[in-house]
Amino acid sequence: MKSYQLLQIGTHHTNHCEDYNLVAHLSERTLLCAVMDGCTMGTDSYFAATLVGKLLRKIATEENYNSFYHKALPLPPATLLRAVMRQLMAELGTLKSQLLLNQTELLSTLLLAIVDVQERTAEVLIVGDGLVCINGRLTEYEQNNIPDYLGYHLAEPFDAWYDAHPQKLSASNVRDLSLSTDGIFTFSRLGNSATSIAPNPVAHLLIDQSHQEVDTMLLKKLLFLQQQCGLVPTDDLGIVRLIG
Repeated sequence: MKSYQLLQIGTHHTNHCEDYNLVAHLSERTLLCAVMDGCTMGTDSYFAATLVGKLLRKIATEENYNSFYHKALPLPPATLLRAVMRQLMAELGTLKSQLLLNQTELLSTLLLAIVDVQERTAEVLIVGDGLVCINGRLTEYEQNNIPDYLGYHLAEPFDAWYDAHPQKLSASNVRDLSLSTDGIFTFSRLGNSATSIAPNPVAHLLIDQSHQEVDTMLLKKLLFLQQQCGLVPTDDLGIVRLIG
């Protein structure tokens, strides 16, 4: 499957993009995909999203190396998702103590997918707001002004939290999968300039498959929305998309 990524600062933000995205190999046939969104009301809100992304990249690199070195049989996505999350929460907790971080410095949402590209199966976990699109079917996660962030759960027993967490998806026959932060819902018209009829930004970025032969497909689509339709995201936007 071919991967595409997009990270765009929103027009209402000036200093930092608070979103982060990642695609990494867990093994030759298994991909880890993630998007994170830092809490604007948190402290250094871009930091938490970036830190989670860097830790996930580290975890994926280690798992990919172990998979290659030990020639182990591939684990199913559900098993890998639990293992990755267990290690992520443990390492976040360790860094919280080592760096004397408080909870407001670790407020980030997370949309995390583990995809077996050979079997075309996927497991997805969502903490907080975001949007998942699988084979053209959209599933929105909205916290209704009661936000949820990874930093809220670091002190909880992992297995109890993970088993009770309601926001999980399982998918088979995956041909097109997207993860997006909620910035995708914030497109607004910039001035009055528009030379083309504007498509729905969600469908244009997450469902339409035009330009997939170009590595920068998502950027190309974003520029069309901006330059031809006068539409820009007012909030930061992070997208990961797999097609194949």
